[in-house]
Amino acid sequence: MRVFILIILSIVSSSAFADRIKDIASVGGVRDNQLIGYGLVVGLDGSGDQTQQTPFTVQSLKSMLAQFGITLPPNVSPQLKNVAAVSVHASLPAFAKPGQNIDVTVASIGNAKSLRGGSLLMTPLKAVDGNIYALAQGNLVVSGFGAAQDGSRVTVNIPSTGRIPNGAVVERAVPSGFAAGNTVELNLHTSDFTTASRLAQAINNRLGEGTAHPMDGSSIQVAAPRNVSQRVAFISELENLEVDPARAPARIIINSRTGTVVIGSGVKVSPAAVSHGNLTVRITARPEVSQPNPLAQGQTVVVPNTDIQIEQENNRMFLFSPGVSLDEIVRAVNEVGAAPGDLVAILEALKEAGALKAELLVI
Repeated sequence: MRVFILIILSIVSSSAFADRIKDIASVGGVRDNQLIGYGLVVGLDGSGDQTQQTPFTVQSLKSMLAQFGITLPPNVSPQLKNVAAVSVHASLPAFAKPGQNIDVTVASIGNAKSLRGGSLLMTPLKAVDGNIYALAQGNLVVSGFGAAQDGSRVTVNIPSTGRIPNGAVVERAVPSGFAAGNTVELNLHTSDFTTASRLAQAINNRLGEGTAHPMDGSSIQVAAPRNVSQRVAFISELENLEVDPARAPARIIINSRTGTVVIGSGVKVSPAAVSHGNLTVRITARPEVSQPNPLAQGQTVVVPNTDIQIEQENNRMFLFSPGVSLDEIVRAVNEVGAAPGDLVAILEALKEAGALKAELLVI
């Protein structure tokens, strides 16, 4: 039986916990950029690609050797065990400048068993526009390992993936529109009209009326100085302003894969009566042999003998009063004796009955 974990989010009054703008919003146009590349990892201890199943590894090696003036005969296919074809990806931070270092992640795309002990050869990293923005190279750090003997194999973590801290050098800066225009845009991490209105009001109270204007439920336009140094100081002041965000909508989230149930504090229930019990039916078949009398001229046959047992839990019914709170919902469910897994069935039934004042999300 799947075990469900119930998580209750008890959120105190939002006025008691104000959030900084930098924690709930980001500056428009200030974002990371994804980079990707294809390369070779060499120096493996016999755990590289099996070239018969991964011919692209041999092709890549031949292309690399050709750049150094080494040409292999067309009919020669080297059997490599210490080379693996890999994908290399990284995230280029906003405002990264040429010469700075970024971390890269290396993952096998062939059938290499492990990348432990390998070194990545120089690999260009490109963005979606096709331009090269960084060059990656270095020794891999692999957290996993594998061991095999006599057909048995033990693997810990994922040895076919590794990282190179500061393994890529930025070669090109990404153009940014941060200093363009006379306004900046703040984008909320979670769209909410109330939070957008409160954020604009907090900025206007601090910097003067008319400085900020909410554009929709996610974006707020703020007038900013054109001078770059003044704009940096202006954004720094904006980021540290505190805002009381709106309360999250009443939601109940059920993860059907992990069995996690999350109930928000805004969940309310209309008047409803709930009775939850399990009906168990057990059917047991015991075959018996029927032996005829000596003079009956019958045949010996096997006949089934079936026992049926029905068990039903004697759980009590409980009544929800109007506007009952989250604590009372959980307390009532526990008094009935329902397990967290049974809570899902109760919540779905309440939603169908129109008594649950919350959005029920199954992910």
